[in-house]
Amino acid sequence: MTKGTLSLVALVGIIFVILSSVFIVDEREKALVLQFGQIKSVKEDPGLAFKVPFIQDVVKYDDRILSLDTVPTEVTPSDDRRLVVDAFARYRVSDVVQFRQAVGVGGLSAAEDRLEGILNPVIREVLGSDGVTSNTILSADRAALMQRITVQARAKARPLGLEVVDVRLKQTNLPEQNLESTFSRMRAEREREAADEIARGEEAALRVRAQADRTVVELVSEAQKSADITRGEADARRNAIFADAYGANEEFFEFRRSLDAYEKAIRGDNSTLVINPDNAFFDYLKSDQGAAAN
Repeated sequence: MTKGTLSLVALVGIIFVILSSVFIVDEREKALVLQFGQIKSVKEDPGLAFKVPFIQDVVKYDDRILSLDTVPTEVTPSDDRRLVVDAFARYRVSDVVQFRQAVGVGGLSAAEDRLEGILNPVIREVLGSDGVTSNTILSADRAALMQRITVQARAKARPLGLEVVDVRLKQTNLPEQNLESTFSRMRAEREREAADEIARGEEAALRVRAQADRTVVELVSEAQKSADITRGEADARRNAIFADAYGANEEFFEFRRSLDAYEKAIRGDNSTLVINPDNAFFDYLKSDQGAAAN
């Protein structure tokens, strides 16, 4: 092997060693330098860092706030109304040394399993404590409950090198076996309310209808009364006129009345009468006044 070839191999080896001893820490990460599994240094500031090549290894952990969705957990509040709670947590790796010692080579996957094992018991404990009912969980008061859950979970997750930033309840539902009975009870309640509303509506309609009928009767009675009074006054006026006319000329009155009677008796097809000539019907015609008129 020539001298130039040896120099090139040596140069490549040197470059390889230098590259193996340099690593970059991103601003979103924290890094541990390990030597035979033991922690030698912690790199939290972003930039270039160095390690002993072939002997030391670098393990990086995400320094951002992460989220964890827990499995739905069944809780029993103080009113014994079981609920299924679906929650999520936001957390971050606060102490990489403590985190590495707690979870080992399992990393975030192992940490999330252990964190979920912390969250679910805390959720059941807080939501099942005295004074906490299903209405409290479903109302705006749940914010205080979530704060209690966060505080307790944060204290229990600290030995893992984790900081629990927040715990939130996403959904709160009834267990599947209770849904149908709850829906049936809700339907029965709504049907009862509907029946009450219909009954009240019918009662109000009857009152309005009765009032309208009464008003109609009163109006008709008042109108009939006014009509009778007017008709009576008109009849009285007519009779007075007839009386005045009769008193002014009795002969003319009798003449007109007899003519009206003859007109009504002999009209249309009724032009033949079978009657005794001495009947009073013809008194006016046989009288001197009637003969003079004829």
